[in-house]
Amino acid sequence: MTDREILPTYVKPTHYTVSVYGIDEEKFTYQGTTKIDLEVREATDEIKLNYRYLTIEQAFLAVEVTKTTYDITSSAIEYDEAVQVVTFKLPQTLPVEASKATLTVIYSGVLNDAMCGFYRSKYTSAEGKPTHMYSTQFESSDARRAFPCFDEPALKATFDFSITVPETWTALSNMPEVSSKPPEDGKKKGVAPTALKTVTFATTPVMSTYLLAWACGDFEYVEGETARLYHGKPLPVKVYTTKGLKQQGEFALSCATKVIDYFSEVFDIDYVLPKLDMIACHEFSHGAMENWGLITYRTTAVLFDEATSDSSYKKRVAYVVAHELAHQWFGNLVTMDWWNELWLNEGFATFAGWLAVDKLFPEWDVFSSFVSESLQDGLALDSLRQSHPIEVPVRSVLDVEQIFDAISYLKGASSIRMISSHLGQETFLKGVSKYLKAHAYGNAHTSDLWDAISEEAGVNVGAMMENWIKKIGYPLLTVTETDAGVSIAQRRFLLTGDVGPEDDTTTWWVPLGIVSGAEAAVFESVSAFEAKDVTVAGLDLDFYKINKNQTGVYRVNYPPARLAKLGQQVDRLSSTDKVGLIADSFHIANACEGSTVGFLSLLEGFRHEESYVVWSQIASRLASLRSAFFEQPTAVRDGLAKFTRDLLKPTFERLGYEFVDGEDYLTARLRALMFEVLGAVRDPDVVAYFQTKFASYAAGDKKALGPNIRSAVFGAVLSDKDCTDASYEAILGELDNPSSVDAKEVTIRSLGKVRRPELVKRSMALILSDKIPTQDLYNMAVSFGGNGDLRWQFWEYVKSDWANLSARLKTNVTIQDHFVRLTIYSFSSQKAYDDITAFFKDKDTREFARSLGQALDKIKAASSWVAKDGADVAAWLKEHGYSE
Repeated sequence: MTDREILPTYVKPTHYTVSVYGIDEEKFTYQGTTKIDLEVREATDEIKLNYRYLTIEQAFLAVEVTKTTYDITSSAIEYDEAVQVVTFKLPQTLPVEASKATLTVIYSGVLNDAMCGFYRSKYTSAEGKPTHMYSTQFESSDARRAFPCFDEPALKATFDFSITVPETWTALSNMPEVSSKPPEDGKKKGVAPTALKTVTFATTPVMSTYLLAWACGDFEYVEGETARLYHGKPLPVKVYTTKGLKQQGEFALSCATKVIDYFSEVFDIDYVLPKLDMIACHEFSHGAMENWGLITYRTTAVLFDEATSDSSYKKRVAYVVAHELAHQWFGNLVTMDWWNELWLNEGFATFAGWLAVDKLFPEWDVFSSFVSESLQDGLALDSLRQSHPIEVPVRSVLDVEQIFDAISYLKGASSIRMISSHLGQETFLKGVSKYLKAHAYGNAHTSDLWDAISEEAGVNVGAMMENWIKKIGYPLLTVTETDAGVSIAQRRFLLTGDVGPEDDTTTWWVPLGIVSGAEAAVFESVSAFEAKDVTVAGLDLDFYKINKNQTGVYRVNYPPARLAKLGQQVDRLSSTDKVGLIADSFHIANACEGSTVGFLSLLEGFRHEESYVVWSQIASRLASLRSAFFEQPTAVRDGLAKFTRDLLKPTFERLGYEFVDGEDYLTARLRALMFEVLGAVRDPDVVAYFQTKFASYAAGDKKALGPNIRSAVFGAVLSDKDCTDASYEAILGELDNPSSVDAKEVTIRSLGKVRRPELVKRSMALILSDKIPTQDLYNMAVSFGGNGDLRWQFWEYVKSDWANLSARLKTNVTIQDHFVRLTIYSFSSQKAYDDITAFFKDKDTREFARSLGQALDKIKAASSWVAKDGADVAAWLKEHGYSE
């Protein structure tokens, strides 16, 4: 297609044979041979493939035409690094009549440390020695870093893979091992054959290049199997780790065996491969990658220890495992045709992942968490002018990384949840099953999905969802109460609050989901509307709420009196509805369409709330408020901190200081949340408790800090302006000798909370040191960018050392994008907007331009918000006794 930068269509791959050998652990290089069976569609005298950072040594074709076989050696090799294409010129034309054509490419590559392609991860062995493991990360366009290929999702093929490694290593790939024997050319490579083995794997199903994977190193594993039978026997499932960590894979393993069975049942399609392996990688830019049959993970997304891990990681592991397993159907079995429909992979895997976690752990109330976190993050990003539609044009695969974001994942998942709730989950999933069966082993479009669900539901789902998928933004429903009933008008919501006619050209199909009356029953008279406004008659005006359980992807702006009344009727609301009410009130105030004072007054109605998820939303919104008002007078900043303390303290005192063995998960999370927030706003009692605990920890008693308060304690200790060198060193020690699999990540997120000038310099200096792995650089930006006391100082540091920072960040575009966005995202003044714009004006920002623009939109909105409501907030805090 002319609107995409794709390879020519005169040949198409049908099968790859990929061999990797000659791994050099000193030079970090390897050699490879790739053979590609081709279907010749048009006569051609050249073949183009994708490549990046590979040295092509030789290329030739074996051709068969009417039973005559001959070889063609490439006469010239041309490289176009800008588009990552290598062209093999042929001395004669490859005819359409070729019944067989196999291209063989011999090449060498680099085992990079950039977490893409075939790369190395540094770690410390169980014996305390620095060493490496090796694995792959190909999505979206990095298979070409590992072997020359047709690196596009629609160009599916089967794969045979083999790798030559030391005898003591474990080698893994998508399919089971079929043989392991000494390599025939061991002597030729300068290594004794008896020291090596060549491991060969079974042929994969038809799949895209980005799903091929392999890993090798000194591994161990825990194993289990499914309860259901596949191909007549339980499916074997293993979690691989480097030596000494395998027991921490038990929780992920227990989740995986159950989730495979669950998805096989609800999609009515059995998991198709003969095994599933999951492996923890010590360096990983994302959370995980869904390679078919060999899922790779960041360690904190797959490993968990009940005794030493922060319990928040338990839900993370369960969800990430479920998300990646959902991809075995959504993405692997059925793949989007091109990256503009990335959401077909990621939106569905996100929604289905939460479905599975809810099935496994119904007591976790995960869809309330989904609304509090996933829905809110999606809505927050989509309220910016420089957001993008769920289905977004992608011209070049080199631009696709910037849409692996909250729109593709979270707005996509929220839109799916919306239509599923409207149609009924059973009907929706039956339609999804039809879609998967119709397009198995192939590529599909969004319209194919809607057609399958429409057939099952008997309604035109495509028409309902068209604007949700293809248009940017979402509506704000403004409610007006009249004698005729409740009038509801929709218009686009922008965080900047300056919606003009040119911005408000979309009319969405909106499911209303109104509950009303003493029993909070669903009001059926008007279930949805597709117009700019509608009037709903017959509601019980004593109580009603729009958007039951927040299944609709929109915000609701109630009249001030109605919002205040709802704040006194919270006992009639589900935890999900409470979350939605709080989030909508906050963001509408942020957009200058509501009142920040009204939001604070609303929160006072939640003093006796018991739900962890509701408190999590309250804490998140108050943190955002304190962050945005970081340059307001001291009285305002201190007043907001005091308001936070006073609001949370009764619940904390009810819970108590000590975690209780056997208490339910959400109670433990609520106590941990209270510790985190009260520590952040420096509650005197909590800080004194932390200091006592930390003194024991620093003296050598590592168990003095329970895993659920480690983050809160580190943050409180470091943010003390009198933090000592000894305290700093004790925390810094977690980087070299972490107390748990998540302790290093927790520590890095704490290091930017320092306030003492000497320690500020030390923490900033760590960013360009080998103490902070590249995968965690954005966690440093989270920490410093989120610290109002240091935000400007950190930005000045970034500007002053941009050349060195940029050089390191550029090695992985995902990390670079996150780092830039998180560094600047929390500013809230015109001064910051102008300074950031001026700095990047002459910089190459192509790889993070979208995120930069979104961050600037956010800053502009926050600047207007603080200017509008700053004085009112100051007056309210004083009037209510929170400030002098």
